[in-house]
Amino acid sequence: MNVIDVFDCCYRAEGNFGGVKRRAVKVKLTADSDAGEISYTASVSFFPYRDPEDFVISGDAYFEKELYRAKGRRSRKREKGFLAELQTVCDGLAEEAGGKIFWDSPLYSPRLG
Repeated sequence: MNVIDVFDCCYRAEGNFGGVKRRAVKVKLTADSDAGEISYTASVSFFPYRDPEDFVISGDAYFEKELYRAKGRRSRKREKGFLAELQTVCDGLAEEAGGKIFWDSPLYSPRLG
């Protein structure tokens, strides 16, 4: 199994999960390939972010959506399309869970893999 973070970035956010106020979210687009099959998943993980050193991701506020699964391998063209819709997909995941992502407030520069 080969897991690659195609996109990874943390943003300011708001939400309340498990009785804990969350002020940030980790947004990821992940490619997972194994035995000739590829899948792409968008995910959001809300965390408290109490200070600039607090990047402890909690598992109780994690939400994901599989975007694609098929025989094949990584495709830059396909990834470009998923990146174009990532904000919309992640906004939907956040809204469904009762959170909000502030896309104009990244906590670090996006990492592309």
